[in-house]
Amino acid sequence: MDNPAVVPRVLVIGLDPYRVPGPWDPGPVAEGIEVGRARFVRHGVPATFCLFGLDGSDDVDGVVAAALQAQAWDCVVVGGGVRHQPELFERVINLVRRHAAGAAIAFNATPEDTFDAAARWVEMPG
Repeated sequence: MDNPAVVPRVLVIGLDPYRVPGPWDPGPVAEGIEVGRARFVRHGVPATFCLFGLDGSDDVDGVVAAALQAQAWDCVVVGGGVRHQPELFERVINLVRRHAAGAAIAFNATPEDTFDAAARWVEMPG
């Protein structure tokens, strides 16, 4: 009997581009996130995206901790918007360390290559 491929559990943590203050167009980043999400779908990996706002509408630590505690993760990808803010980046990494210590941590270069970032650390089907 064939063993079905193990599907990795991937959590993507990043900013909701529509809830980041400032005079900028969130459209291209939102489109990139959807392109990245579609790559997971094409590979049969039901990645979970934890996108939070910086507009004061989210308890960032609470939102991220809840996502990390939702299940055991094989890989956590931290997006570039988070990494460009050192204090936020430190908070997120420490939450990952605390709540998903067994998960690989990956970093994407663009929202579109989020799948590639995870695939560097966990085996993907197909």
